[in-house]
Amino acid sequence: MANTVLLWIGSLLPILWGIAHLFPTGSIVRGFGSISDDNRRIITMEWIAEGLALIFIGSAALTATIVEPAARVSFALYWVCVVALNVLSIVSLFTGFRIRFLPFRLCPPIFTGSSILILLGMLL
Repeated sequence: MANTVLLWIGSLLPILWGIAHLFPTGSIVRGFGSISDDNRRIITMEWIAEGLALIFIGSAALTATIVEPAARVSFALYWVCVVALNVLSIVSLFTGFRIRFLPFRLCPPIFTGSSILILLGMLL
Protein backbone atom coordinates (compact mmCIF):
# COMPACT_ATOMS: atom_id res chain seq x y z
CA MET A 1 0.00 0.00 0.00
CA ALA A 2 2.79 2.45 0.89
CA ASN A 3 4.51 1.73 -2.42
CA THR A 4 1.34 2.62 -4.33
CA VAL A 5 1.07 5.94 -2.48
CA LEU A 6 4.71 6.72 -3.31
CA LEU A 7 4.10 5.85 -6.97
CA TRP A 8 0.99 8.04 -7.11
CA ILE A 9 2.75 11.02 -5.55
CA GLY A 10 5.87 10.51 -7.67
CA SER A 11 3.71 10.36 -10.79
CA LEU A 12 1.44 13.28 -9.97
CA LEU A 13 4.24 15.73 -9.16
CA PRO A 14 5.61 15.90 -12.72
CA ILE A 15 2.08 15.96 -14.16
CA LEU A 16 1.10 18.92 -12.00
CA TRP A 17 4.44 20.69 -12.54
CA GLY A 18 4.10 20.13 -16.30
CA ILE A 19 0.59 21.61 -16.31
CA ALA A 20 1.81 24.54 -14.21
CA HIS A 21 4.67 24.91 -16.68
CA LEU A 22 2.28 25.51 -19.58
CA PHE A 23 0.25 28.37 -18.09
CA PRO A 24 2.94 31.08 -17.89
CA THR A 25 4.38 30.37 -21.35
CA GLY A 26 3.26 33.69 -22.83
CA SER A 27 4.59 35.78 -19.97
CA ILE A 28 7.88 33.86 -19.93
CA VAL A 29 8.40 34.53 -23.63
CA ARG A 30 7.47 38.21 -23.20
CA GLY A 31 10.03 38.40 -20.40
CA PHE A 32 12.78 37.98 -22.97
CA GLY A 33 11.92 41.42 -24.30
CA SER A 34 12.58 42.39 -27.87
CA ILE A 35 13.75 39.24 -29.64
CA SER A 36 13.22 37.96 -33.18
CA ASP A 37 10.06 36.07 -34.09
CA ASP A 38 12.15 32.94 -34.66
CA ASN A 39 13.66 33.13 -31.18
CA ARG A 40 10.21 33.79 -29.69
CA ARG A 41 8.86 30.68 -31.43
CA ILE A 42 11.81 28.57 -30.33
CA ILE A 43 11.44 29.60 -26.68
CA THR A 44 7.68 28.99 -26.85
CA MET A 45 8.22 25.57 -28.42
CA GLU A 46 10.84 24.54 -25.87
CA TRP A 47 8.79 25.79 -22.92
CA ILE A 48 5.73 23.84 -24.11
CA ALA A 49 7.83 20.77 -24.94
CA GLU A 50 9.23 20.57 -21.40
CA GLY A 51 5.76 20.91 -19.90
CA LEU A 52 4.39 18.18 -22.16
CA ALA A 53 7.40 15.95 -21.46
CA LEU A 54 6.74 16.23 -17.73
CA ILE A 55 3.06 15.47 -18.22
CA PHE A 56 3.94 12.44 -20.36
CA ILE A 57 6.53 11.07 -17.92
CA GLY A 58 4.16 11.41 -14.97
CA SER A 59 1.25 9.98 -16.98
CA ALA A 60 3.29 6.96 -18.04
CA ALA A 61 4.23 6.17 -14.45
CA LEU A 62 0.68 6.82 -13.25
CA THR A 63 -0.81 4.58 -15.95
CA ALA A 64 1.55 1.75 -14.99
CA THR A 65 0.53 2.22 -11.35
CA ILE A 66 -3.18 2.16 -12.16
CA VAL A 67 -3.02 -0.82 -14.54
CA GLU A 68 -0.59 -3.17 -12.78
CA PRO A 69 2.28 -1.77 -10.73
CA ALA A 70 3.86 -5.20 -10.15
CA ALA A 71 4.07 -6.13 -13.85
CA ARG A 72 7.49 -6.44 -15.46
CA VAL A 73 6.59 -3.84 -18.07
CA SER A 74 5.56 -1.42 -15.30
CA PHE A 75 8.90 -1.98 -13.61
CA ALA A 76 10.71 -1.16 -16.88
CA LEU A 77 8.52 1.88 -17.43
CA TYR A 78 9.23 3.16 -13.91
CA TRP A 79 12.96 2.93 -14.62
CA VAL A 80 12.55 4.89 -17.86
CA CYS A 81 10.62 7.58 -15.96
CA VAL A 82 13.25 7.72 -13.21
CA VAL A 83 16.05 8.14 -15.74
CA ALA A 84 14.14 10.77 -17.73
CA LEU A 85 13.33 12.78 -14.59
CA ASN A 86 16.96 12.68 -13.50
CA VAL A 87 18.18 13.78 -16.93
CA LEU A 88 15.75 16.71 -16.81
CA SER A 89 16.93 17.43 -13.29
CA ILE A 90 20.57 17.60 -14.41
CA VAL A 91 19.70 19.85 -17.35
CA SER A 92 17.68 22.11 -15.04
CA LEU A 93 20.46 22.13 -12.49
CA PHE A 94 22.92 23.54 -15.02
CA THR A 95 20.46 25.98 -16.62
CA GLY A 96 17.35 27.07 -14.73
CA PHE A 97 18.81 26.56 -11.27
CA ARG A 98 21.21 29.43 -11.93
CA ILE A 99 18.31 31.85 -12.41
CA ARG A 100 17.08 33.81 -9.41
CA PHE A 101 13.40 33.24 -10.24
CA LEU A 102 12.18 30.65 -7.69
CA PRO A 103 10.08 28.39 -10.00
CA PHE A 104 13.16 27.74 -12.13
CA ARG A 105 15.13 26.80 -9.04
CA LEU A 106 12.40 24.36 -7.95
CA CYS A 107 12.72 22.16 -11.04
CA PRO A 108 15.72 20.03 -9.96
CA PRO A 109 14.31 19.20 -6.50
CA ILE A 110 10.88 18.42 -7.94
CA PHE A 111 12.27 16.21 -10.71
CA THR A 112 14.71 14.41 -8.42
CA GLY A 113 12.13 14.07 -5.65
CA SER A 114 9.62 12.58 -8.08
CA SER A 115 12.19 10.11 -9.37
CA ILE A 116 13.08 9.07 -5.81
CA LEU A 117 9.41 8.54 -4.95
CA ILE A 118 8.89 6.42 -8.05
CA LEU A 119 12.07 4.47 -7.34
CA LEU A 120 11.06 3.81 -3.73
CA GLY A 121 7.54 2.91 -4.82
CA MET A 122 8.74 0.28 -7.25
CA LEU A 123 11.37 -1.20 -4.91
CA LEU A 124 9.27 -1.45 -1.74
